[in-house]
Amino acid sequence: MMRGKVEPDEPRLLAASALAGLFDALVHRGFHIIGPVVRDDAILLDHVQSPDELPAGFTDEQSPGHYRLKKTGDRRALFSYAVGPHSWKKYLHPSETTLWCAERQNGTFRILNNESRPPRPFAFLGVRSCDLAAILIQDRVLTRDRYHDPVYSARRKDAFIVVVQCTHSSSSCFCASLGTGPRAKRGFDLALTELISEHDHLFVVHPGSKRGARLLSELETAAVTPEILQRETEALESGARQQVRKVETEGLKELLYKAFDDPRWETISARCLTCANCTMSCPTCFCTTVEDLSDLAMSRAERWRRWDSCFTLSFSYIHGGSVRASGVARYRQWMTHKFAAWIDQFGTVGCVGCGRCITWCPVGIDITEGIAALREGENHGNT
Repeated sequence: MMRGKVEPDEPRLLAASALAGLFDALVHRGFHIIGPVVRDDAILLDHVQSPDELPAGFTDEQSPGHYRLKKTGDRRALFSYAVGPHSWKKYLHPSETTLWCAERQNGTFRILNNESRPPRPFAFLGVRSCDLAAILIQDRVLTRDRYHDPVYSARRKDAFIVVVQCTHSSSSCFCASLGTGPRAKRGFDLALTELISEHDHLFVVHPGSKRGARLLSELETAAVTPEILQRETEALESGARQQVRKVETEGLKELLYKAFDDPRWETISARCLTCANCTMSCPTCFCTTVEDLSDLAMSRAERWRRWDSCFTLSFSYIHGGSVRASGVARYRQWMTHKFAAWIDQFGTVGCVGCGRCITWCPVGIDITEGIAALREGENHGNT
């Protein structure tokens, strides 16, 4: 192992025992490290300070409406799971934030400062390829139009992204069919692939930016052999083969627009509780509402922005009532927006195949089955 200059496209080998050096380098640069932890019988995201806090020896079991955490049988494995209920939008596009505050004192009215930027930039460690794709989608939605989101922009600015490539997929995953995984190809600073055998535990590290390469140069790494790169490729291909669900995207936008009045929507959404779990856990959904609050003395007022969902009855309310009063209409809106209208608005589908909407739906509705049902209806002439 040695230190030395690393080029942005030069993979290096990092021993698992040297992973603490990555944490130290990020802390030294002033980053607030967020990573996976085991808590409340799930793998969640929280502040981490060392590799000792990572979910060593844990994996997840997922299916429609089902999530269980269990031991892997190898206590060395740090990233042998798919995704948990949290996505990184929890930190970039927080569930609630104060837009402004105002106070009235002694006959004067003043607006208080509202600092939306965190005191230290984030370092996201353990980002999966599907979640990185979701971050890039939210970058497009929230920062590249005429009216960009200052809260998101402040939190996204200078964020350092450490991807962990997926060698394990749950039965809810379908990122391979959408081209968003299991290997991340762009948008990261460092990408790690964990490889474990009877004889070793190591990481192949790919720098994806100049600052990622500079940080990697400070760590004790070794050259990557062709044999190690082959092991990495096989591990990622294994992760893709584990996926049992898929979405065929060819012609999907046109299909959904054409299927607006398809009677199959009734069957697809029949079990939907309009609880909004799917949109709350979705890493790309960005809809919000605004609430104004004041204290009883009427001396302080606040305006809050909170996550909202197209599944709530009030979301589409206008004078006279809700535009989408039925659960069927709201489910159709969600799916059609994700896979059709989103393309017209932002140039890409709004789904990354993470499978959270399948796992965390309390009645186990599977969006891939819904799309397949509509395709079947088209193939049979909507009979």
